[in-house]
Amino acid sequence: MPTLASLCVPGKLSTGHLVAEFNTPGIGHILKHGGCDFVFLDCEHSGFSDETVKWMVRAFQAADVAVITRARAKTYTHVARILDMGSEGILLPMLGTAEQAKDLAAWAHYPPVGARGAGFGMAHDEYAPGPAAPKMVAADKRVKTFAQIETVEGVANVDAIAATPGIDGIWIGQFDLSASLGIPAQFDHPKFREATLAITAAGKRHGKTLGRLVMSEAEARQAWDDGFHMLAYGTDAATLQAAILHGTSMLRRLPGA
Repeated sequence: MPTLASLCVPGKLSTGHLVAEFNTPGIGHILKHGGCDFVFLDCEHSGFSDETVKWMVRAFQAADVAVITRARAKTYTHVARILDMGSEGILLPMLGTAEQAKDLAAWAHYPPVGARGAGFGMAHDEYAPGPAAPKMVAADKRVKTFAQIETVEGVANVDAIAATPGIDGIWIGQFDLSASLGIPAQFDHPKFREATLAITAAGKRHGKTLGRLVMSEAEARQAWDDGFHMLAYGTDAATLQAAILHGTSMLRRLPGA
């Protein structure tokens, strides 16, 4: 199974998909055979329950797809529960300050590095028996943390966020960022381009993984040129809808239809 550590290599492309709607048992294998290295599992907008997330993480792991889960909110409880459910990666939305980045790093790592609560023999350690100390060390190495920059405040503080020990990656939230800048969905606007390049510059300066969602080939090419190398293509609902629309449009073009 690819680990997030193996995917979080600056300059090395890794491919994924955002899941926020379809919690089917086969979703992991569908993505794996679709060419995905990782999945961006969204708890901020999806409405997935903790129980649903727990079995979805196992389904992705069974298919050898690495999991980054976006938490519902910037709280210890949401972060710790996602990690205990077995997700290798944790992404915190609307992260705006270095202090919040320090909180994320602490919540995701065990003492003495951080303040993550210790519970073992459960999903995150494969339900394996054994002493806690080596499990804590292994988990601290395995878990990857992502700060999602999607506000004007986050852009202003992105260098300090990227410099925070224990933060592994920077993920841009382009829709919310464009809205925060007062230019909703205007991704070619000079203000958005300036903010994007400030984010990538900070990530590169501090050796962080750079990730984002892309919805088209043009967006993917621009993101890759900007320095993003962890790219999630499309959302599950939008991708299915686009495929169905393509097919039904073809049917309506049949001779005599």
